[in-house]
Amino acid sequence: MAGPPSGRRPEQLRTRPPVPPPGRRPPSGDLPSRDLSPRELPPGRPRPPVVGRRPGRLRRFVDRHGWRAYAIPLLTVATLLTLVDVVGAPEGTPAAAPSSASADAAERSSPAPSSAAATPGPTAPAEGDAGPTDLPPVPATGTYVEQGTGEVTVVPGTSPVFGSGPLQRFVVEVEDGIGVDGATFAAAVEATLGDPRSWGSGGRMSFQRVDATAVGAYEFRVSLVSPGSMERYCPGVGTGGYTSCRYGERAVINLARWETAVPDYQGDVATYRQYVVNHEVGHALGNGHQPCPGAGRPAPVMQQQTLGLEGCAKNAWPFP
Repeated sequence: MAGPPSGRRPEQLRTRPPVPPPGRRPPSGDLPSRDLSPRELPPGRPRPPVVGRRPGRLRRFVDRHGWRAYAIPLLTVATLLTLVDVVGAPEGTPAAAPSSASADAAERSSPAPSSAAATPGPTAPAEGDAGPTDLPPVPATGTYVEQGTGEVTVVPGTSPVFGSGPLQRFVVEVEDGIGVDGATFAAAVEATLGDPRSWGSGGRMSFQRVDATAVGAYEFRVSLVSPGSMERYCPGVGTGGYTSCRYGERAVINLARWETAVPDYQGDVATYRQYVVNHEVGHALGNGHQPCPGAGRPAPVMQQQTLGLEGCAKNAWPFP
């Protein structure tokens, strides 16, 4: 067979790749060389992994820690808010109020003395004549009830105004169960405060007994109390059941001293009664203790004569 003419190349035949019959898929090696999108992949064929993309840090953190990945940020935010609230609170912010149960227990642990009206608390430091460790011996004369009921009753009735000057109204009280007539005790208090040698001397002030216990109806009270009830009406003062005291608005007279006086008065109970009323009322009027000014001189009424005269002479009056 003769070959093609000299100098001519054989004609190349143009052919098309075979087309597979309908319904058949080309073998895997016949897939087109370009990357197909997931939507273009034939059904049932696994999707190829995405090359070159790694999960982000947040995703890896969540995969590693699970639910803790959400709890840790929340706890951190809550801690920061708490610190800001504590640090930002103004200095001196009051603590939370105690529960009602605690408040009720506190009230039961320190009952207040009862009377015809509620008694205000002390507006100045309480004042007494002694502590339990340095008390004189109890006088042997006189008798008195050691413990009353603990409740006081306002003595009814009023008095005229004694003296001139700013008016000081007072209420007289006697503890129940001590065997003392209230009217008699009230009359003794009136006579002492109405004396021109007392605190109203020279028109300094005037006094009037009243029996109204409403707030603003009086300035102070004069209360006669048994030795066993002194700590109730003078809590924390340290009377030892021996001395009298001023506590709050009350000038509290110890029944034992009212009946027996003290050794240095040598049985002069009447003068001691005038002294103890003037002394405790003097505290209620704002006067403090004074020392003996010198041997043989009259003791100031604000000297603690119940504990000793210290060389002074006994004296019951602010202005003798």
